[in-house]
Amino acid sequence: MPPITHAKLGASGAARWLACPPSADLCERFPDKGSSFAAEGTLAHELAELKVRKHFTPMFKTAYTRAYNKIKKDELYTPEMDHVTDDYLEYIKDCAMQYDAAPSVICEVQVDFSAYVPGGYGTADCIMLGGGTMRVIDFKYGKGVPVSTEENPQMMLYAIGALAQYSLLYSIDKVILTIAQLRLGAPEEWETTPDELYKWAGGYVQPRAKLAWEGKGDFAPGPHCRFCKARAQCKALAESNMTIERYQPTSEPNLLSDTEIGDVLICAEPFIKWLEAVKEYALGAVLEGKTIPGWKAVEGRSVRQFDDVDQAFSDLKAAGIDEALLYERKPLTLTAVEKLLGKAQFAELCGAHIIKPHGKPALAPESDKRPAYSRAAADFEAIEINK
Repeated sequence: MPPITHAKLGASGAARWLACPPSADLCERFPDKGSSFAAEGTLAHELAELKVRKHFTPMFKTAYTRAYNKIKKDELYTPEMDHVTDDYLEYIKDCAMQYDAAPSVICEVQVDFSAYVPGGYGTADCIMLGGGTMRVIDFKYGKGVPVSTEENPQMMLYAIGALAQYSLLYSIDKVILTIAQLRLGAPEEWETTPDELYKWAGGYVQPRAKLAWEGKGDFAPGPHCRFCKARAQCKALAESNMTIERYQPTSEPNLLSDTEIGDVLICAEPFIKWLEAVKEYALGAVLEGKTIPGWKAVEGRSVRQFDDVDQAFSDLKAAGIDEALLYERKPLTLTAVEKLLGKAQFAELCGAHIIKPHGKPALAPESDKRPAYSRAAADFEAIEINK
């Protein structure tokens, strides 16, 4: 995997700086903050890349095993990571089978779209070329926020960069963009053409990228603020969230109607997410010694624990406590058993015993791609399971 460097107008933040050009300059004033989720995603990408490279390019078995074992030793590695990256490889293989002849498959390639975006570049997880079709595939390990492929600016910029890099070597009439967010479901594809991409890049991206690069344009709060590094201190976002005129009760003076409840949820959800970001910033500021008027840092809830479990249990056994009382025997999880046996043997021996009950109902906006929860279907399934 090539080294990750910072681009002011990177593809991953394109949805934000295209919608709100001056946010690009604002974000430059904040350091990049890593997280365990980001580190986990990076490790999963390394594993996915390793598996795809092994399948499509010559690689000594010892080199693969050494790299694979190094990843497995990482504290962030989980068996689920192996399963998800196996599914990713299967998807890449299925895509390759759709070509009449074996396509070129390139992993983790840096693409340059600076012809339309000053200093613009990014890293595409997988590019597949042949038979007039170019596929650009992005592997996303996270499952917190579903990401749509349709007209996705990050993917479209990757495609623009890939066209610049490969259109002289390959005839490309069709472009298929894919986001493989496999922990949330099947990969999502969106098809377009080079002409449509060039039209979008020249007519929409280029002028807005120029504004963003120069720190000009208007602030425009919206859903894209969610991953903005400046969201906790952005005045435009604060003013938007603090504007109470967005919701005006219209019916029963004392009770909200169901329609008004829906309106309240729509208005309040972005406010709540913004407030969480503000509180996170304020806590960090106080811990650094700054003063946030009216607020202070306090010690959170603590849970009792043994300072030395082995010594504590030794003392208990010495006092006559039966050792069997101090431990509980638990069966391995389904995932752990599958990892122990391997997918094929697990499916053969346990496949008839696998069920997937309905998840607990959760409130979601109508734009959510999951089907609406059906109490009747859930109740019927529960009856069938308990027969």
